[in-house]
Amino acid sequence: MDMLTSYDYVDILIDTAKPRGRWIFFQSASLPFGMVQLQPDHKLNGCWDVGYRYKEKRIKCFSHIHQWQLGGIAILPIVNEVPYDKGYRYSHKTEIAKPGYHSLYLQDCQVTAELSATYRVGIHRYTFPLITTKTILIDLSRQLGPSEMSGYKIKKLDYQTIEGYVINAPTVRRSKPCKIYFHISLDQPFIMEENHGKLLLSMENITTQQVIMKVALSYVSTQNAKENMLSELPHFDFNKVKKDAKIIWNNYLSKVIVKSTKHKVLVKFYTDLWRTAMGGHITSDVNNEYLDMTSEKAIVRKTSGHPMISNADVFWGNQWSLSIIYDLIFPKIKSDYVNSLIAFSNNGGYVPRGPSGGNYTYVMIGAHSGSFIISAYFKGIRDFSLEDAYKGIYANAFLGGLMSKSGYEHYTYLDGGIKEYISKGYIPIRNRKSSGSHCDSASQTIEYSFDDWCLSNYAKALGKDKDYKYFHDRSRNYQHLFDTNTGFIRPKYKSGHFMKSFNPRDTKEFCEGNSWSYTFYATYDLPHLAILMGGKETLIKKLDGAFKKSIINKFYAKKPTTRRNKAYINYGNENMRFTAAVFHEVGASHLSQKWTRLVKEKLFSNTGKNGFREDDDCGLSSGTSLLLGLGLFDIKGGSYENPSYMITAPIFDEITINLDNQYYSGKLLHIKTYHNSKRNRYIKKITFNNKVIKGFSIPHKQLVQGGLLEIYLSSHKQY
Repeated sequence: MDMLTSYDYVDILIDTAKPRGRWIFFQSASLPFGMVQLQPDHKLNGCWDVGYRYKEKRIKCFSHIHQWQLGGIAILPIVNEVPYDKGYRYSHKTEIAKPGYHSLYLQDCQVTAELSATYRVGIHRYTFPLITTKTILIDLSRQLGPSEMSGYKIKKLDYQTIEGYVINAPTVRRSKPCKIYFHISLDQPFIMEENHGKLLLSMENITTQQVIMKVALSYVSTQNAKENMLSELPHFDFNKVKKDAKIIWNNYLSKVIVKSTKHKVLVKFYTDLWRTAMGGHITSDVNNEYLDMTSEKAIVRKTSGHPMISNADVFWGNQWSLSIIYDLIFPKIKSDYVNSLIAFSNNGGYVPRGPSGGNYTYVMIGAHSGSFIISAYFKGIRDFSLEDAYKGIYANAFLGGLMSKSGYEHYTYLDGGIKEYISKGYIPIRNRKSSGSHCDSASQTIEYSFDDWCLSNYAKALGKDKDYKYFHDRSRNYQHLFDTNTGFIRPKYKSGHFMKSFNPRDTKEFCEGNSWSYTFYATYDLPHLAILMGGKETLIKKLDGAFKKSIINKFYAKKPTTRRNKAYINYGNENMRFTAAVFHEVGASHLSQKWTRLVKEKLFSNTGKNGFREDDDCGLSSGTSLLLGLGLFDIKGGSYENPSYMITAPIFDEITINLDNQYYSGKLLHIKTYHNSKRNRYIKKITFNNKVIKGFSIPHKQLVQGGLLEIYLSSHKQY
């Protein structure tokens, strides 16, 4: 029997039965960060409970884009008079779903549908029954996910080729329309009929049962879509595309090799690692052109050689998830993403926090894409314009930037609260003035403080001493909302008085969380926070008690039922996925080791179809799960001089990270864990290249030199 590869362990159907899955939460026939995400869809209209849904019985179509606020190009094979409006039945027993490949047997029409993709081209192979006429429906008119289609254009080029575009109408989150161009080629001649955006491509009297269709995409033009096809997929060899997709995915997944005797543990790890490639999508073409929609008019621009990565809701909480992973394991991806963010900034004036369709979406709050860039700099990933990066991050810290906008506040600067944040040192409780959302004064204050700390470190590194002092002082603004009487972050009125009737589990004035979520958020200043609380022992006792109370809920506040207002510890959402590491910063590393293991075990180990029942925003929860399993974490997100990793007990006996020699001097980083078991969650001793490591952390620059990190575990805490 052949040995299983990293690719073989991935189960892309994990999570697909969970309640209210989103359009962006599943991808099958795609490549890492690919422009195309070709997959079957069961439910088509809306933001939630749409796309591929495991418990649904009928496939409605196969569509090509499942990105942040975007969808496109729905296709379905048709046989004679078999009704297709309600979709086709299928069985999971005959389904094959792997990264880069999806196959289903459509029972009603007796067609086997197979899907695969290159980066910018989707390929379909339909095996029809023995019939005279074979037909394929292309629907350019129907809503896909959150986006309605507001227009289209079709042109038949010859008897096997069509091209055109479809327009994604604006959504609540994406304020401008987005045009997606396509170039479609079949391996058989067809007759085309068109009726209000529905194209019927009919093939008559062909002897083969199989029909192969290629769909190339572009955000720029039909000509670019054609060039994408000619460059990436000039042939109709479906098996070659499928084989190449497996190779590409296996190369991506094999950047980390883990060993465990537990099959389920390996499945979860490599599925998490697969999901880290959903954190953005290529939007530039093979000729490096991309569409800039940040101005009033669309502008075609060229990248400086890196792919443009965009269309992702990935930056809120990235500092405790994908940012750390990209820095250590995929620095080239981090570089490409950083250069893309800077291109956005150069075009539109500031770094985005959730770009879609070539434009800003203003998703969530804060400006954490700044820390994403800054951590790259401090990890030694510096192949980008340092000054352009600084300019864009700096702009976000003032009126006109992200800190002056609440969530989805597209055209105004009314509810970000930056004026009050600067003048008062905090954002007060106030009535909403805009049509935006997440106008949550306490959370905005706390998250801005974190962003200011990151920027202060970057300013200092670039020799901007005046800016360093200014932003460092601003980073202490979180203190203005700390109530020494209760020991919690507490919202304030304009008068300076604290909010009345305060309960630290209430969600009022907190963004998707409560005061338990945000009191410890100043992760860069925890020793000082401990002083405000009355000492380290007080902080440790309070937080340890919160973890103990949260065991019964598996450290998770289920939504929408409880809406996070009963949570002490909630690893279900981005704004609290750091809390187990707090203990390490205040001298209680054994508690970080204990609770990290338990959070991983209780919440992030499910390999069932319900899986992780909360949002996995473009891989953010999977990223945290992966880090907890590796036993490496950075509570400050790497945005400081000489960043280091906190070490906790890995769940694996052996880990090998293939370091990227373009950025790091080491070739391999080996991690070996001794006496690993469920009980042995405490670290007894750590050595790196045979030298004892004092404490429970190691600098990034030391780790990426490569070598052997050995971790000896015990069932008892060490001091």
